[in-house]
This record gives sequence, C-alpha cells and structure tokens, in this order.
Amino acid sequence: MDSHLVVAVAYDRLCTFEFGCVVELFALPRPELGVEWYRFAVCAAEDGPIRAAGGVTLSAPHTLKLLDRADTIVIPGWRDADEPPPEPLLRKLRAAARRGARLCSICSGVFVLAAAGALDGKTVTTHWRYAQKLQARYPALHVAPDALYVDEGAIVTSAGSAAGLDMLLHLVRRDYGGAVANRVAQRLVVPPHRDGGQAQFVPRPMPPENDGGRLARLIDWMRAHAASAHTVESLAQRASMSGRTLQRRFREATGFGPYEWLIRERIALAKDMLETRPRLSIGVIAERAGFGSEESMRRHFRRIAMTSPAAYRLQFARQHGALKSA
Repeated sequence: MDSHLVVAVAYDRLCTFEFGCVVELFALPRPELGVEWYRFAVCAAEDGPIRAAGGVTLSAPHTLKLLDRADTIVIPGWRDADEPPPEPLLRKLRAAARRGARLCSICSGVFVLAAAGALDGKTVTTHWRYAQKLQARYPALHVAPDALYVDEGAIVTSAGSAAGLDMLLHLVRRDYGGAVANRVAQRLVVPPHRDGGQAQFVPRPMPPENDGGRLARLIDWMRAHAASAHTVESLAQRASMSGRTLQRRFREATGFGPYEWLIRERIALAKDMLETRPRLSIGVIAERAGFGSEESMRRHFRRIAMTSPAAYRLQFARQHGALKSA
C-alpha cells in the first residue's frame, strides 16, 4: 500500500514560514533514514493564484479533493483570525475528521480547524496573541495558552512560527521514533526535542546578554549530561552564578527552573529508550535516564507525558506498526 500521505493546505495570503516548515519536514526525500518516508502534496483552499507573504505567488497542483485521501492534513497558519475560512474547505475537514485523518495546525491555523467543528471538547493551543480570542469565540474547546504544542491524538495544534517545527518533529517522533526524529532535527540544525508543555515566549524584559554565554553553555552541558546527578548549587557553580541568579536566568530563558527542565530532558531520554530498546526493563531505563528509581520515573512520566512508561511503550509500538503496515 502507499505510504502515509501528508497534505498541506495553501490559501491566498499564505503564511510563508509556516508553510515552508511543513515542506521542509515532509517533502524532502530522506533515503539516509532507511524508512519509507511520507508522501507529500499541496492542495489549494480556493481557486486562483495564491499570494504568499513576501510578495511570492504560487500555484498548488491539487484541489481540495486530495483531502479525501490524506492521512495527515496540516493547516500552516491562516490569513486572518477574524476571516471565516471557505466553506468547501471546512466541509472537507469535517469529512476527514469523521474518517479518522490526523488534523494539525500551526499558529492561527487552529481557527480553521475550530471553524470546522473539529476541536470541540479538545485541548488545543495557538500563538499566545490569539489564545484569548480563540477561547472566547469557541468556548467548547480548551485553550492551553502557554503550550508549544498539544497532541490530542487525531488533533495536534501548535503555537506560532518556530513552535510549528517542534510540533512537526513531534509527529515524526510519534510515527518513526526518537532515533529518526533526532536525525531529521540534526539535518535541520535544531534541537531534537522540545516538550509540548514548555512555555511559549511572552512579552517581558529579556535578561541582558552579559554572561559571556555561560547559561547557553550550561544548558548544552546539562542536555549532554541529563542522566547525571545535579543540584542547583552544583549547576550554579558550573555557570559561575549564584543559585538565585541561576534560577531566575534559567526560568527567563526556558520557562522552567533548572530542576524541572532537567526532569523533562530525562523524560525525553526515557521516551527514546522506550521506543528504541524494547527489551530494556523500565527499571533499567529509569536508572539510565537519571531518575534514580523506577517509582520516581513513573511519577514524573505520568505528570509530564500523561501516561505511564509501559503504556507509552505499547502506544508507540502500535503506532509504529500501523505506520509500517499502511
């Protein structure tokens, strides 16, 4: 059978960056990965030439009929949160939702999925500037205003711009596992994994860049040594800062304190081992990821990943098996 078909919806006054992210992730051939990569196509939401941000005009090779057989549909932003999407597009999205296609949006694209009625009862996110408007207009859904992306299974939504890359890499991770997602991220020269619950940037005074890059170097070192034992005091000493200054600077840069950030890095390590090492016991994974005990990993895993390590491993095995057999 044909491989997984991803379709991006293009529209007049297209958001170029968001669209480009989708193309970069799914359209490029990746023979070096050794897996059957996605098929990718673009369909037009309406007739006529499509004007894109930056003065570019493009034409899409397919009509909305292509959505009838798409496995994943991505709405890369929307031209105006206050402008209703075309009804033919909404009808196709409703039909796709009914047959179980995966619907994804980046930034303001969530307004298109909401207008189609596909998000009722779901938790979603969007750019922090649009969160209040989205919640007021569609009270039947729950908006997580600070999340980078939210995965609700068949519905996956992301915040603005670069958070779309995080969401798209998350889809690759869901479909092919951590090892493949990490190699795709490496080719993109971006971090391999940012948890969807990580805080979005919000307008606030940024700390002065007068530490000579100490914090950035510390974060890189922590990521490389996430499984090792750390304290705020030892991390502050490595960064040549006081503990209080480290806590403040770390939260300003990442949205988390150092310990919570480290826990999420360890969860990412555990997920990778759960996906790629099926014979490794949960206890060994907990030790290798730096949790110290199986119970500690289970507690943090359930809090952050909203499931247990065993259920996550089983879910990944089912999803990966379904994709390979598609």
